[in-house]
Amino acid sequence: MSAVPLRLLPAHDLPRERLLRDGVRVLSDAELVAVLLGSGRAGGNALDVAHGLLAEWQGLAGLAAARPEELVRTLGVGPAKACRVAAAMELASRVGVPRSGERLGTSADIAAVAQPAIGRERTEQLLVLIADGGQRLTRVEAVAVGHATACPVPVREVLALVLRHDGVSFGVAHNHPGGDPTPSSADVAATARLKEAAAQVGLRFLDHVVVTESTWRSVTASN
Repeated sequence: MSAVPLRLLPAHDLPRERLLRDGVRVLSDAELVAVLLGSGRAGGNALDVAHGLLAEWQGLAGLAAARPEELVRTLGVGPAKACRVAAAMELASRVGVPRSGERLGTSADIAAVAQPAIGRERTEQLLVLIADGGQRLTRVEAVAVGHATACPVPVREVLALVLRHDGVSFGVAHNHPGGDPTPSSADVAATARLKEAAAQVGLRFLDHVVVTESTWRSVTASN
């Protein structure tokens, strides 16, 4: 990696100029990160810093999971750069997320909403997917954040949220940061309580799914 400032490199070799000329897909991961960073540090250009970030976080997947306060520990990455990188990664994760009006007809539909939102989080989080009588998605809300191995299912809070937003049906999803989507006994028990409570107040409970970055399992189907 060269420490030559990017401004001293030939114009046709600069990541931003190559992007404008040839399109975004021709750039390497490091070049794309360098464009986000915009500048380097003393003794290293933006590409050097980008390579350092990718090496430290073991590629894009790791970088996408990094928090801004962790990114700033890298030499040459201040708060502004860290926020740009984190924002770009979050925007990328939201591409393809079903919008309001999408039908939650199956457990796979619930997983498709939840995976981009929480699949790569490093702490367990619980999402409530609120839908109308036709099972069309109207709102997605996070209601609980746990730690690396557990997240509570606050039944009362979940039901209150659905009713407050005029939901008729709903599903819930939480993530397993360890990468194994197999529901725990606690997940199964919480799902049973949630289903019973929903029926008592006239709500239709669709399913509870466990997601990771690349896989998912239905708690109901696993029971």
